[in-house]
Amino acid sequence: VDMYRKVLLAYDGSQSGRTALLECADINNFLHAEIHLLAVAPLMAGLYLTEGFVPDTLQEDENRRFREILDEGLKLLDERGVKAEGHVVTGEPVDEICRLAGELGADLIVVGHRKHAFFMSRWWKGSIGSTLIEDAPCSVLIALAR
Repeated sequence: VDMYRKVLLAYDGSQSGRTALLECADINNFLHAEIHLLAVAPLMAGLYLTEGFVPDTLQEDENRRFREILDEGLKLLDERGVKAEGHVVTGEPVDEICRLAGELGADLIVVGHRKHAFFMSRWWKGSIGSTLIEDAPCSVLIALAR
């Protein structure tokens, strides 16, 4: 029985994200898991402009940018013979990764991390200070980009 049947790969288009993506493609050659690729667009609500609100177009632009990041990731996986289902959501990365992993019943979450990067980077701090490692409903694989 395969230990990891469903794998959720969080992808941000960064170098460390690509490392995780390629590692996931390699792993999948012997795992044969169902792969889900997730891109989390940050909420732009924190950017209060002089008028006191964020124009919808700003969030739409950001969502579109992350849709492109996701499509690039899906293409990279596809080139390596890995079929994946893509998801784009908006919110806090840690919260959204954990939520989707729970919804999907994922057995493994894969994230990329650049060594010596500021430790409180996107993956590690949720909206209420929780961390991915503490809140994940399953195992977490951290692919290090050196």
